[in-house]
Amino acid sequence: MKQIILASNSPQRKKLLKLFNLKFKVISSRAEEVTQIKTNCADLVKHNAFIKADDVAKNLKEGIVIGSDSVVYLPKHNKIVGKPKDLKEAKRNLKLLFNEPHWVYTGVAVIDVESKKKIVDFEKTKIFMNTLKDKEIEAYHKIVDPLGKAGGFDIEGWGGIFIRRIEGCYTNVIGLPMAKLTKILKKFGVSILGLILIVNFIGCTSEYNLATKQEESLLYSTEREVRIGENVAMQIMNHYEIINDLDLNERVEKILDKIVSVCDRKELVYIIRIINDEEDTINAVSLPGGYVFIFKEMLTFAKNDDELASVIAHEVGHITARHGIKRLQASYGAMLLQLASIEAGGQAAMGIGLALNSLFMQYSLEDEFEADRLSVKYLKKAGYKPEGIVDFLAKLKEKQEKQPIRPYSYWRTHPFIPQRIAAANKEITGKLEFKDYLNLTEEKW
Repeated sequence: MKQIILASNSPQRKKLLKLFNLKFKVISSRAEEVTQIKTNCADLVKHNAFIKADDVAKNLKEGIVIGSDSVVYLPKHNKIVGKPKDLKEAKRNLKLLFNEPHWVYTGVAVIDVESKKKIVDFEKTKIFMNTLKDKEIEAYHKIVDPLGKAGGFDIEGWGGIFIRRIEGCYTNVIGLPMAKLTKILKKFGVSILGLILIVNFIGCTSEYNLATKQEESLLYSTEREVRIGENVAMQIMNHYEIINDLDLNERVEKILDKIVSVCDRKELVYIIRIINDEEDTINAVSLPGGYVFIFKEMLTFAKNDDELASVIAHEVGHITARHGIKRLQASYGAMLLQLASIEAGGQAAMGIGLALNSLFMQYSLEDEFEADRLSVKYLKKAGYKPEGIVDFLAKLKEKQEKQPIRPYSYWRTHPFIPQRIAAANKEITGKLEFKDYLNLTEEKW
C-alpha cells in the first residue's frame, strides 16, 4: 500500500485517522488559506483543501496526500465563524452560534503523487446548540482553550455538551468526514478495514438525547432508523396476524397518543399494532423508528388503563432512548448485510430472521431500568397512575413463577422483573425500601 500523508497537523484529524487504524505520516502544509467567501462555502473549503494537499504533494515523489479544511458558517448572517483571536472573540462567537442553526463545511482533497490523480469533495453538517449564560461560557473557557478551534469550541470534548442536535456526519464536525474520505480513498485503492462496507449502508450522526440526557454518537440517522423500523414492521405484520378490531385499536391508540404527547422524541410518527396469537402470549415489544407491537392477551392481562399505559410507555421509553437501534449498532458487523436487505425492503429469509430476532431480543438490565424510569416519567405527565407499572410487574412475576418461559414471552424479552419492581418503586417514591434493596442486589438470572 502506498504511503498516506496527512497535510495537516490538526490533533483532531490525526485522532480520527488513528481511530480507523489508517497508517499515515504528517507533513504540515504551508499553503495560505483563503478566508473570504467568493462563491460559496463548498467552493471555499474545497479550494483550501486542495492547495494544502498540493503544497505537500509537489515536494514528494510518491504517496497519497490528504488535505482538508473546515469552516463554521452562519447562513443567517452569511458569515464564517473562524478561529477566535482571544477569549473575548471566542465568547462573542459562541453567542452567535447559540442563536441559530449553523453549518460545518469540510473540504477533502486526495492526490496521488505519482499518477497526479486527484479528487476533491466536501461534506456539510447542520448543528443546533443550546444557549448558555455568560458564566457558563466562562466556566467552559477555563476548562478548554477555544483559541485555534473553528467556532471556538471542541465538539469531541467538553464542547459536545452544547450540542442539542446534529444533522449529518459527526466526524465532519470534528474535522474530517470519514465516510466521505473512505469512499474517496477506495478510488485510490486504499481500504480502511471494513469501513467501506459500513458507510455504504449507514450514516454518521450525533445528537443530544433528551430521554437519556446524554450526547450520543450514532451510526444510524433518524431517517435510517425510521426506514429500518418500517421495513422490519412490514415483515412482522406479514408473519403475524394483526387484529383490526376497532374498539381494541382505539383503546391502545388513545393511550399511545397520550404517552407520545409527553415523550422526549416527538419527531417520530408512532404506530401501535395488536398481534393475535393462539398461544395467549403476554408480550409487548418495540422497533426502532416508532413502532410498538402488543399481543392481544396483554390487553386482558392488564387489569386497567394505568397498567396497560405503563407497558406502552415502557416501549415508548425504549424508542426514545434508542435502545433498539443501539442494539443493532452494537452488533452491526454481524448484521450489516442483513440490514441492507431489510432497508431495501427485501423478503429474503435472512431479512425475516433478523426482523424476528430483533423484535424478540433481550434488553440489558440497564436498558430495562431506563425504559421503566421513562415510563414512570411519561405516566405522570400523561395523567396515569405511575404505580401501574409496579402493579403490572408484580402480577407478571406471580404468573411467571407458575408458567415455563415461552419463546416470545414477556419475561424472556423483558427479564429482571424483581429488580425492575424495586427500581420502579424507588423512581415513584424517591425511597428504597429494604425489600427493594434486596431485590436490586440479587444476582441477575
